[in-house]
Amino acid sequence: MTLVAGLVLFISFFVFLFYGLPIAISIILSSIITLLLILPFDVTIATAAQRMVTGIDDFTMLAIPLFVLAGIIMNNGGIAFRLVNFAKVLVGRLPGSLAHTNTVGNMLFGSISGSSVAAAAAMGRIMGPMEKAQGYKKEYSAAANIASAPSGLLIPPSSLLIVYSLVSGGTSIAALFIAGYIPGILWGVCCMIVAFFMAKKHGYKGSEKISWKDKLFLFLDAIPSLLLIVIVIGGIVVGVFTATEGAAVAVLYATVLSLIYKSLKIKNIPSIIKETAEITGMILFLITASALFSLVMSYTGLPEAISKSIISLTDNPILLLLLMNVILLIIGTFMDITPAVLIFTPIFLPISEAIGLDPIHFGIIIAFNLCIGNITPPVGSALFVGASVGGVRVESVFKYLLPYFAILIILLLVITFIPQLSLFLPKLLGL
Repeated sequence: MTLVAGLVLFISFFVFLFYGLPIAISIILSSIITLLLILPFDVTIATAAQRMVTGIDDFTMLAIPLFVLAGIIMNNGGIAFRLVNFAKVLVGRLPGSLAHTNTVGNMLFGSISGSSVAAAAAMGRIMGPMEKAQGYKKEYSAAANIASAPSGLLIPPSSLLIVYSLVSGGTSIAALFIAGYIPGILWGVCCMIVAFFMAKKHGYKGSEKISWKDKLFLFLDAIPSLLLIVIVIGGIVVGVFTATEGAAVAVLYATVLSLIYKSLKIKNIPSIIKETAEITGMILFLITASALFSLVMSYTGLPEAISKSIISLTDNPILLLLLMNVILLIIGTFMDITPAVLIFTPIFLPISEAIGLDPIHFGIIIAFNLCIGNITPPVGSALFVGASVGGVRVESVFKYLLPYFAILIILLLVITFIPQLSLFLPKLLGL
């Protein structure tokens, strides 16, 4: 019965996707069809409706719309521009300096906004005209922006890690947040290495020297924006407030700061609320659909069956980790991050625990894999947004992204097989 249910569930899911149905609708329909194999129609519909409601009935889930709102307020409130100026101070003298500035800007703004798409859009709009004026090829600029955009999904606060915490059975959000720092920073550093060598090849120079007086001014101007990270993450780690309360603090802080900067107009608030509602609705609809999908898998025993099947292939931990990484990389190329986390965490988490992997470390592994998928076709959202903002075709920028893919996959293997990179900071802080 488990085999039949699994075949029906996944085959119907991919058939619906193939015919162009939205992924959330595909998940719901395939789940209901599978439940009908086991339960009567009326019980199936009642069970599905109940599970979809309870799937988002969680106080922690409130952090997601609040972090989305904070990110949108910052995008409209002049904070991104100040972070870019601060990034120039840090990396302005390197060859291809504007690409490095873009990368550091994505790391900073992406971490604050919690969205690779928001980071790619904001940084692309700011840096694109500057890079064009300096004679950078559009494809080079767009590739640097796209490749570095997901780094902010690993550097906290991150809604991706909040979703993983929920579906993994309550893994500490504070520990996951702190665990994401080193992998997220390494992601940015690797992107800068590629951008550096490509800049040397194309002859792109560094920016003009900035005086110490200007450096000090730009640094002081960026401090209020940078303090948001310190306040939110520090408060969560120390235990002053929960992740949800921290998200509310982020909204309040971003709003006050934007009003002080006089960059946030009262007339823009309705459009900000609307955009927040649209993004939140999309995310929560995916979560509620995936909650039903998880119920069906649990009811039919699919996660355990799939886990046992994979473990039966080999008991070698190295091969199992490589196999999971390959599957997650493939999944990430055609599935959005949120549903992928919700669907595949219950399948792979038991395997990772069976080979002695810490749930925090595995959370970073699955996040890193899916972040790479965020910049790969055919459904990489950061890829398409970055290409659109950069004014280039996806096909033309893709060859510039290949070196980034290579170094990020190498980094993925390093993160996978050196757990201390993810666990050092949480253990240091006693999380």
